[in-house]
Amino acid sequence: MNDKIKNPILRGFHPDPSIVRVEDDYYIATSTFEWWPGVRLHHSKDLKNWELIEYPLNRMSQLDLRGVGASQGIWAPCLTYDQGTFYLVYTIVKAFYCNMYDTENYLVTADNIHGPWSEPVPLNNFGFDPSLFHDEDGRKYMVSMVTDHRVPKKYAGRLLLQEFDPEKKQMTGPVRDIYQADKIFLEGPHIFKRKDWYYLFAADTGTGEAHGQSILRAKSVWGPYEMFRADFMQRESDDEAYSILTSRHHEELLLQKSGHCDLVETKEGEWYAVHLCARACEDRNPKDAKRFPGSRRYMIGRETAIQKMRWREDDWLVLEDGTNVPKEEVEAPENPGESASCHKLVRDDFDADALDLDYQSLRIPMDEHYLSLRERPGWLRMYGRSGLSSRFSQTLIARRMTQYHMTASACMEFEPDVFKQMAGLIFLYDTDNYLYLHVSRDEEIGKCITLLRAENKKYEYLTDYLPIGENQAVYLSLEISGNYAQFYYGYSEQRMERIGPSVNAGFLSDEACDEGWFTGAMIGICCQDLTGFGKYADFDYFEVKEK
Repeated sequence: MNDKIKNPILRGFHPDPSIVRVEDDYYIATSTFEWWPGVRLHHSKDLKNWELIEYPLNRMSQLDLRGVGASQGIWAPCLTYDQGTFYLVYTIVKAFYCNMYDTENYLVTADNIHGPWSEPVPLNNFGFDPSLFHDEDGRKYMVSMVTDHRVPKKYAGRLLLQEFDPEKKQMTGPVRDIYQADKIFLEGPHIFKRKDWYYLFAADTGTGEAHGQSILRAKSVWGPYEMFRADFMQRESDDEAYSILTSRHHEELLLQKSGHCDLVETKEGEWYAVHLCARACEDRNPKDAKRFPGSRRYMIGRETAIQKMRWREDDWLVLEDGTNVPKEEVEAPENPGESASCHKLVRDDFDADALDLDYQSLRIPMDEHYLSLRERPGWLRMYGRSGLSSRFSQTLIARRMTQYHMTASACMEFEPDVFKQMAGLIFLYDTDNYLYLHVSRDEEIGKCITLLRAENKKYEYLTDYLPIGENQAVYLSLEISGNYAQFYYGYSEQRMERIGPSVNAGFLSDEACDEGWFTGAMIGICCQDLTGFGKYADFDYFEVKEK
């Protein structure tokens, strides 16, 4: 009997998965938004065990996210492979919380998945979620959704198609709508071909708990496309799509928000769909919240899951069991390859020459201007730069929250001169929402430690400025239990004391933040120096682990 694959396969903030198989290897690309480097890539031999590999967008010449807002930046990458070349198309969203979106679409290519990847090639910018389709005759097409700034919009949802010339590396020919709807909104489209049919595979019905996945087909790549409709697709209004996968009518399911799929076929002819999903915490938005009143909160963000699929006799695709409800466990492939090594970073003693791939920074790379692993071997030196609200030059690295029960800790040496110099342990969603346990200096108290809460630009210190020892390392830790966070500090790992109350951290979630709502909570270390002198903090280790 086959092994089971347990969902989610990529835990923590890993939305919008795109999957490709090359011989015996599977690769998944996921969105990274304002976090740098751009586009998260994972590799597997068996669809069950996944290892993080190099980021394709890892040079400033490829990706400069300075100034982009929360949950903007890299959206919905699509990874494909054709004739010895990997293709990656993606959107850089530079203006979103407005009427007229700026959605710049690009392509990078590589002969090897590990890079180097090319400089970006600009594509059309009609909307986000671009996907490249390689037809059997060698022609290539890009499909994407269309944003509409008009009031009212002409259509609720539109998808368009245009041909791409791989020799000239530019879009060519007419731009045509292949889907228009007054009520059913589609995005995240992919096109693939099977037998004589072109299939349009698209996310539907928003990105929240109503999210789902639809499939349409046509005899021509240009359409017209017919949506698959079946009795097992429960609908309560005409605004809902006919979804082959959704959680929208099943609040009891672990895997909520299921949708935004991509497909892969194994060597043995088995079909699987990867899709985004999310696991709710116990907390909810207030009933009078200006966005998503009363809705459940999803601190971990949107993750990646996998489902086994099958083709019906009428050539429509469905989940293997014939329902449209995502499963927590699915059958693994018949003849899986050898499992990937799947290195998972837990405790980092900063003994390597470079940061582990699991770390990401905000909008820019952490070069020698921001941090160093050489200045003090075995320690990470972080030079204080801009404040935590900066969208340009923060000194901060972070790892994903992956479960609702976790711990994090760090050992830090930091001797600030003034109150404008800070460093410590941070639990954050974006630049406006975080819990920050940090060391600083007060004119009266001297070197001190405190806990700061920032919620949608409202700032509150949850403790007094507590004096701590001069010229001593301080240990900082965080315990996450469900949606509650408790911080600790001390002078050794074995003797830590609580600081501040147990805080309801549910506001670090997609639903609770006023601006960004597409990423997930992160746990990090950081340093600020608002004087401009670049005061540094040294970290001996940083540990993040599941309980």
